[in-house]
Amino acid sequence: MSARSNAAPMIIKRKKVIAGGGHHGGAWKVAYADFVTAMMAFFLLMWLLNATTEKQRKGLADYFSPTVPISRVSGGGNGHFGGETVYAEDTLPKNGTGATREHVTEASVSRGETGLRKMSPGEAEEIRRKLDEALEGMAGESMVSRDLMRHIITRVTDEGLVVELFDLDGAYLFEPLTDEPTDLMNALLEIVTRLSALVENDMALAAHTRAEAGPLRENPVWNLSTARAHRSRLLMESAGADPSRIRRVTGHADRSPVTRDPMAVRNNRIEVTFLRS
Repeated sequence: MSARSNAAPMIIKRKKVIAGGGHHGGAWKVAYADFVTAMMAFFLLMWLLNATTEKQRKGLADYFSPTVPISRVSGGGNGHFGGETVYAEDTLPKNGTGATREHVTEASVSRGETGLRKMSPGEAEEIRRKLDEALEGMAGESMVSRDLMRHIITRVTDEGLVVELFDLDGAYLFEPLTDEPTDLMNALLEIVTRLSALVENDMALAAHTRAEAGPLRENPVWNLSTARAHRSRLLMESAGADPSRIRRVTGHADRSPVTRDPMAVRNNRIEVTFLRS
């Protein structure tokens, strides 16, 4: 007969202790980290907006524009979008380009595009051909006209066709440091006004000046270029130009010289741009 033990059975109870409970857990650390990250991104964005130029910001925006190859033509399915694309703005965009393509604004961004097109080579050359033929015809009218032609050059840019009027040594468009036009300027703007009647494109006027020597307490180049641009507009309108066709009048001071010497008289110029249609 086996001996019976009077010892009670030993029971081991394991208790799980949680250090810190409820709101004392670690979830708040994750939320705080997300908040700090968002704030850092926000201040970084603010710094970038303040430290970059408009052209640099445009480059950043173009970098992040959607470039994933997506078919512009809707498949006509009955899924989430019912056959429409994610770029749809109303019932028009069955072709996948969005209503922005149908109603183009100054900055169409539904596919990261600017909505602006360059002047086509055909359009630019047609305008240039008409202007050059008119200039050649005017140059044959008198020796005075040949002298005027020395102050005119044309060039094609993305914005349109630019007719540039500029100073030469001893032959100025405006009286020095004023917006008072010379007889030469009056004659040149009359020619440009006559040329403008050959096309239907809107126009933009821009005035540039040469840099002044030495540091000045009050540099007049900004006010001078702006005043000359507006005086050119008034002269063209008085010569018969339609005021509604002049879309923009700007003064650029001495910020865009065309010669290595920023103080050269050649930098004094008026640019009349025939904008793309």
